[in-house]
Amino acid sequence: MIFKVYVQEQTDQVPVRERTKAIYLEGESEREIRKKMTGTPYLIEAIVPLEGPYLEYEKEHVNFKLTEL
Repeated sequence: MIFKVYVQEQTDQVPVRERTKAIYLEGESEREIRKKMTGTPYLIEAIVPLEGPYLEYEKEHVNFKLTEL
């Protein structure tokens, strides 16, 4: 399954919506994604599973690229 992860790149500051970035990761569950993100310089805001029409929309309308960790 593919997940859209909303992150902040600055972990030492209060999250600000304008600085939120999205990365796409592949994994079995949200727990696995959180485990993969351990030790990265990102502050996780939300993890959203993408499937069906939502995944197709992201692939067509956004700069969709799976991130390898």
